Amino acid sequence: MKITISSQGKTLDSAVDPRFGRAAQFILYDTEAGSYEVISNTQSIDSGQGAGIKAAETISQAGAQVLITGHCGPNAFNTLKAAGIAVVVGADGCTVGQAIERYRSGRLTASGSPDVAGHWQ
Repeated sequence: MKITISSQGKTLDSAVDPRFGRAAQFILYDTEAGSYEVISNTQSIDSGQGAGIKAAETISQAGAQVLITGHCGPNAFNTLKAAGIAVVVGADGCTVGQAIERYRSGRLTASGSPDVAGHWQ
């Protein structure tokens, strides 16, 4: 399974970025291989509008099956849902590695709806 985490840095020790669409970057973690890669989110950070949708397209193209983030707005949530990506919110305040472990142990679960209004920053 490939899990994407919104991240403020480039390692598993980096803090989870509470913003999905304007996250600094994403960590794409492969649970089978136990490895990860960093995916840039520059195109969304610099976007005037549609950052969440662009970020959703980026992680979908990377093969993500799950997104773990702090918060996710309605446009991004609907785009992710349409791509078949489960959205897990509420992971802010921990590291990327901790978020992965919390998800794998069932302490973080997929959300049924966005948790913030559009254009949340």
